[in-house]
Amino acid sequence: MTGVTSGIKRLLSATCMATVVLGASVVLDRAGVITAVSDVAAQDSSGKKKQETRKTPALRNNIYEKLAEAQTFAENKDYVSAEAVLNEMLDATSKKRKLNAYELANVYNTYAFLRYAVEDYKGALNYYRKVIDQRPQIPIALEVGTLFTIAQLYFLQEDWQKGIDTLNQWMAVTEIPNTNAYVLLANGYFQLKDYDKSLENIQIAIDREEAAGKLPKEQWYNLARFIHFDRDNFAEALDILEILIMYYPKKQYWVQASHLYGEQKDEGRQLAILEATYEQNLLDKSQDLVLLSQLYLNAEVPYPAAKTLEKGFKDEIVEDDSKNYELAGVAWRQAQEVTKSLPMLELAAEKSEKGELYARLGSVYLDVDKNKAAVDALNKGLKRGGVKRADQARLALGMAYFNLGEFNAARKAFREAAKDKRAKSFAQQWLKYINSEEKRLNEIAKELG
Repeated sequence: MTGVTSGIKRLLSATCMATVVLGASVVLDRAGVITAVSDVAAQDSSGKKKQETRKTPALRNNIYEKLAEAQTFAENKDYVSAEAVLNEMLDATSKKRKLNAYELANVYNTYAFLRYAVEDYKGALNYYRKVIDQRPQIPIALEVGTLFTIAQLYFLQEDWQKGIDTLNQWMAVTEIPNTNAYVLLANGYFQLKDYDKSLENIQIAIDREEAAGKLPKEQWYNLARFIHFDRDNFAEALDILEILIMYYPKKQYWVQASHLYGEQKDEGRQLAILEATYEQNLLDKSQDLVLLSQLYLNAEVPYPAAKTLEKGFKDEIVEDDSKNYELAGVAWRQAQEVTKSLPMLELAAEKSEKGELYARLGSVYLDVDKNKAAVDALNKGLKRGGVKRADQARLALGMAYFNLGEFNAARKAFREAAKDKRAKSFAQQWLKYINSEEKRLNEIAKELG
């Protein structure tokens, strides 16, 4: 059973208990006969509802007592005995005077409840329709209440269109529709993908509840939020999320609000909301921690970005893939923590299928004078392939070889780099410099020799 229908079932359980005289004014006359008089809502020429009186047949005292007996059995959950009483009433009238329409309506009303109690919803609907068939000789209150119950039963069986039609019929005869009716309509229209009417009705329910000083239910806000989000009405969806965060604080609302601020390109608020969520220990998905770290980096605060990922790896939340290790390495490097950056970049390079990350790693090693490690990383990257700027990698490789005093290897790297016009000038300068430096070192060696 869906969430919608389970909610309807709870509502039905509270409202559809059969009563002998439902919502009517009951008067006992001198002969001991009960007469029901009820008001009917109609519209005058101005369109406003006015009250009319509907006179109904008398409910005889002996019939009342039998109905009360059946109802007592029903309240005690002795449905078999309750039905037996009703069956006897119908059998008896075939031999004696028949039940009038009002009495018959009450019998069918009680039958309907018994069917509902055993979850025979189709049977309950059948009997409730028989109650309605007794119009206009039944109290308006009974008619109105029965129509509302029929509508709920249609919704319970997920027959959305019939539920909507019956509920609209009920609204035409009731003076002040209750808030739950608008919620039912909103759910029904939503199931039929008529989002305009769904939003219209759920908003009425929310507005009425707020106007009465009450807090609307969480699922009401969520229905409106979903429709706004589906239509890219991000501002309206955010307004609702802020209410949900205030009164129904859950991780999903914090995260969704952050994502919506991202959709609006408001990275400042996106970061603030996601950071608040993180501080409450509500982020338990890799993608959310990675996003938080990226937002920190975009805001030029790399240290918390690196710490977030460090804890995420430790807690085994952040996925150990190449991109996440690379992000951690970049964060530590921007935070001037090179010793922490290198292990992350090494893991990123190892897990990558391309050589690009090894090339970047080699450049970092070169920057911190780890020339042997730089040579190894740059050669791995160039061998693996997929390096975006191979010319730059070869320039770095040439410099690392030069720093190690391996001039021939350096010349080879710079000659390869010079084949790319983007690096040609710089590579040729290095080749001249190597020749000059080699000549200088040879002269020094002769003088010392």
